[in-house]
Amino acid sequence: MFDTITLSTDPRGVATLTLNRPQKHNAISARMIEELTAVAAQLAADEDVRVVTLAASGTSFCAGGDLGWMRDQLGMEAETRAAEARKLASMLGALNSLPKPLIGAVQGNAFGGGVGLACVCDVVIGVDHARFGLTETRLGLIPATIGPYVLARMGEGRARRVFMSARLFDASEAVDLGILAKSVPAEALAETVEAEVIPYLACAPGAVAAAKELARRLGGTVSQEMIEQSIEALAARWEGQEAAEGISAFFEKRKAAWMR
Repeated sequence: MFDTITLSTDPRGVATLTLNRPQKHNAISARMIEELTAVAAQLAADEDVRVVTLAASGTSFCAGGDLGWMRDQLGMEAETRAAEARKLASMLGALNSLPKPLIGAVQGNAFGGGVGLACVCDVVIGVDHARFGLTETRLGLIPATIGPYVLARMGEGRARRVFMSARLFDASEAVDLGILAKSVPAEALAETVEAEVIPYLACAPGAVAAAKELARRLGGTVSQEMIEQSIEALAARWEGQEAAEGISAFFEKRKAAWMR
């Protein structure tokens, strides 16, 4: 049914949504965006699903945007690139507004869009050896479409510590920044995620959905205006020379012109 993700649901109504491009470190491709958007709608409509966990196969949680997909966009018209950014923004919005608890299980590194996926979860548990980073600026891009969710999770002050520098940081700092609720040894990840799941199974599903919606509204829901600003900001970066240089340098295995 899916090419880039898997979905299973146990008898309790706990659904496990797994990013499944391990050979590509679960990088976000156009196909993955399409499939995650579709599965979010499916999960939202399924009354038998009580809780959703977002996991990943392989050694990485998510390496961010697929660089082949990014390279393809260099030759696209501005309107087409904006449409691609809108699809990514819509996928993140669908997961963020899922009317079920969404619990992230981060078993490996999360960069760029991988951090964005963590930030649309309600709670995230990560392994203590994982590394994180908003790495877009190394490529001449910016963490645009994920930006509203990253800022909502971290707050501006904490986000500015890592939003522009592409600096990698460890799981302990990810907890401090608010990306992770807890970091645990790899062998404790499954049981710690399960401990987050169990309380929801004693709660009224409609009340949980209503409480989540209220929390989002009272906390400052990511607005359509913010989403549009993020799409425009990313589209503008694609128009400049830095994105072409950064992506070309990556594929040519050389330093970008700005690197010192």
